[in-house]
Amino acid sequence: MRQVLLSLLLALFLFACQSSTMTLIKNGKSDYKIAISANATSSEKEAAEALQQYILKSTKAKLSIINGSEVYEGPVIKLIIDEDSDSPFIAYRMNGADLHIVASDAQYLRYAVYEFLERELSCRFWAPDAETVPLQAKLLINKDKSYSYSPPVHVRTVHSKLFYEHHGFADKQRVTYEAFPMYAPGARVHTFHRFVPADKYFEEHPEYYAMINGKRRPTQLCLNHPDVLKIVKEKVADIFINNPTASVVSVSQDDNTQYCQCEKCAAVDKEEGSPSGSMIRFVNAVAQSFPDKTISTLAYQYTRKACKTKPLDNVLITLCSIECDRSKPIEEGCTDFATDLQDWKQLTENIRIWDYTTQFTNFLAPFPNIYTLAPNIRFFADNNAKWIFEQHSHNPSELFELRSYVMARLLWDPQRNTDVLIREFCDGYYGKAGHEIAEYISQLHNELALKPDFFLFLYGGPSQAFASFLRPEALDIYNGIFDQAEEKVVDAPELLKRVRRARLGVRYATLEACRANLSEKYSLRNSDFVKKEVDAFEQSCSDGDINMMNETCFMVTDYLELYKRHQERAAINNLASGKTVTLLTKPKKYADENPQTLTDNAFGGGSFYANWLGFEGNDMVAVIDLEQEEMIQYLSTGFLQVMNHVVFFPQVVKYSASTDGIHYNALGKAINRRPLKKDSKINDTQLFSVSFPKTKARYIRIEAENMKVAPDWHHAVGLPSWIFADEVQVN
Repeated sequence: MRQVLLSLLLALFLFACQSSTMTLIKNGKSDYKIAISANATSSEKEAAEALQQYILKSTKAKLSIINGSEVYEGPVIKLIIDEDSDSPFIAYRMNGADLHIVASDAQYLRYAVYEFLERELSCRFWAPDAETVPLQAKLLINKDKSYSYSPPVHVRTVHSKLFYEHHGFADKQRVTYEAFPMYAPGARVHTFHRFVPADKYFEEHPEYYAMINGKRRPTQLCLNHPDVLKIVKEKVADIFINNPTASVVSVSQDDNTQYCQCEKCAAVDKEEGSPSGSMIRFVNAVAQSFPDKTISTLAYQYTRKACKTKPLDNVLITLCSIECDRSKPIEEGCTDFATDLQDWKQLTENIRIWDYTTQFTNFLAPFPNIYTLAPNIRFFADNNAKWIFEQHSHNPSELFELRSYVMARLLWDPQRNTDVLIREFCDGYYGKAGHEIAEYISQLHNELALKPDFFLFLYGGPSQAFASFLRPEALDIYNGIFDQAEEKVVDAPELLKRVRRARLGVRYATLEACRANLSEKYSLRNSDFVKKEVDAFEQSCSDGDINMMNETCFMVTDYLELYKRHQERAAINNLASGKTVTLLTKPKKYADENPQTLTDNAFGGGSFYANWLGFEGNDMVAVIDLEQEEMIQYLSTGFLQVMNHVVFFPQVVKYSASTDGIHYNALGKAINRRPLKKDSKINDTQLFSVSFPKTKARYIRIEAENMKVAPDWHHAVGLPSWIFADEVQVN
């Protein structure tokens, strides 16, 4: 009796299951076709073809595509555009025997297809060349299935060439194909110098430009001059005429903080409570002339704080978070920015967030900010940000594929769990080594958490973290984890390349630790270890087509050339090594202002944070005591140039020597072989050296002549210029 009852219950259960689901595909066969409208656009056809392609991959069933003019009486998967919604949305639902996939427009129809494939067929898209499409014997859908979603962020951009160069992958992750969709080319950001170029107007009309300390400078525009408004309106009109499909033009400050402080501008800014006051009044005046277009402007650096004047409805405020500490969520670690966003929220519903997610001076450096991404995106979305631009490196960088994936997923659904995203990506993209990669990410962030006061800076570098998450003991742990990861995929060449590419951050930090002479192990003098790391770093960069080290076009080839030069210099017996340095001029801020930076056997790299001693607006004058008289014939000092950060090579470096520390004899001078020009290499290093007949000396005096101020053509015109020096060698 019990057996009969169990059989009856099982039959009822199976019947209930069968009656509640619809079988669309079984054993590679289906009565379904994919239906699109009779006048379907190419975008709709692409959506149908993508659905057809992945259903075939997953179930081995090829569904035909029909349009509205074809007669078919069987069941269909129908792709529908419903333009009646005020907000973008996707949906899919059963309608009798038919499955309807619906979206607010053709773009979102593609998103709806990929959402369906992910949810119902468990497809996952890790990178342009990596995806998981599980084989399915059946495709079953509940008869009452109804799913819909409207993303809180309407325009989602991750600044990654994985999306810009692979539009199909961008669709799969629901992000834009470019950094500035809908913007007119040439008018996307920092446009003042384009609208009113100084080489055309400044000589005859200096009054069009910023008043700085009583002098007109072509750094920004004077926003209360009527002729400036007239010129800008004319330029904006021309841009829209020449770009009829564009709906947005940026009217925005140039990338510097030297804004106009003339009497009129200062009065407006005082009344408004922020320099954004002059900006918004000016941009509103421009926007009035283009009511059917959008005029975008920046709330950036000096204009970040909200003013009192309300932006017009067709003004888009782009609020930038460049100053924020990346070790913590913005609400916790950057409260000034959080307040500014909330203040702008009171003035406008048109907010675009320009957020920053990498270390721009060191793309390949470990940068433990991944767990701040989700809370930040949620915070932005909760405060009227319908448009978010996550400025990543664009070019390959640390954990590039993982970061691109995680950011895109969070922009689509800010409520997603970061740990889940990391684990699923690591397992899908790195295979058997996925556990170790996820473990490394967790360990890296845990190490950062041990130093809660650490400021994770967008323009920092590994050297900042050598007492924190990149301390030698931590590097040992990370390298051990990656050794295990490589072992697990040693027989899978493609996975091994991916793991080694993920390891680049640790390899780069390891090389920088050796350059900084952190320990006996992490030292350029540990030549076998360093050679192994350099070779592995170079190979992984080559395999991954990774070329750029930072945003200033310091290339991997530049880095390797400089690094190998430092290896050679480290192998030479340097008479100045570890010797006492006395500075006769004052350094500022960098390398802890420690004079011994010049003789500590640690070499400066491509970033000004990497062991460089900085002097702002003044010369460097240093004396090195060799502690005893030596016979010398060669002197050299390394210098850095980073043009956009107002770091220039010295004009000349003079060397002299003394046996008593009082009377000095000139030994020679090294002239800057690459004088500063507009087209100078942005990020560069140069060795200023002199050779001379053998001379007896105990004291070496070095005088490096600073340019003092940035030249007239530079964005920092009039501001003090820097020189950065490191590692003096005496032979």
